[in-house]
Amino acid sequence: MKELTPYLRSSHYLNWEHPAVHSLALALGAGANSDEDLARRCFLFVRDEIQHSWDHQKNPVTCRASDVLEHKTGYCYAKSHLLAALLRANKIPAGLCYQKLTFQGDKAPYTLHGLNAVYLKRHGWYRIDARGNKTGVSADFCPPNEQLAFAISAPGEADLPEIWPEPLPIVTELLERSQNYLEVAENLPDVPLVSGNLLRSMS
Repeated sequence: MKELTPYLRSSHYLNWEHPAVHSLALALGAGANSDEDLARRCFLFVRDEIQHSWDHQKNPVTCRASDVLEHKTGYCYAKSHLLAALLRANKIPAGLCYQKLTFQGDKAPYTLHGLNAVYLKRHGWYRIDARGNKTGVSADFCPPNEQLAFAISAPGEADLPEIWPEPLPIVTELLERSQNYLEVAENLPDVPLVSGNLLRSMS
C-alpha cells in the first residue's frame, strides 16, 4: 500500500539500516509465524530490555534508534524510535504517536508522552507503548485491545490522533541538546491543542 511507504523508511532517527539495529531486527524476526508475533517480539524487547532513562536515572540521553540500542537506555520518545526502526526493518509499517499528559494530578504542567502505532494485517493501526513497566504502569501487546502505559483521565490530557512517520522536532531537539537525563526531565516538551488535536504546524 503506497500510503504506508513513509512508515517503512529508514531515516536519521529511525535508522534501521544501521548494522546493529538491522541485525537485531532480523534476529527478533527469525521464526515468527505472523506479523503480530514479530511485532510482539520487537515490542517486548524494547519494553523490557531498554531501560527508561528516568526510571533508572541513566545517561546518556539517546535519540537515534542505533544509540538507544547501543546504550540500552532512552526516554519514552527514544524507545519509540528504536521500536519503530525494528518493526520497519522487518517490513512492518510503524509510526510515532503522542499523548498529552500531566503528572501533577489534574493540573499543568503538561507534557508529551511518546509511543508507537504499528500496522497489523488483521487489525490495521494499533497503538503500543514500550516505555517500560513499573509499579502503576502495565503496558502490553494484546491486539485488538490497547493496553497503554497511561490512560487519559485528567482535564487537559489528550490522545493525539496523528500517526507520524518521523518524530516531532520539538522532541528530537530536546533530546539532542540535553546533556543528561535530568535536563530532559526539567524541559519535557508540550504542544498546544486545537479542538483536541495537535497543531498541524508541528509537522
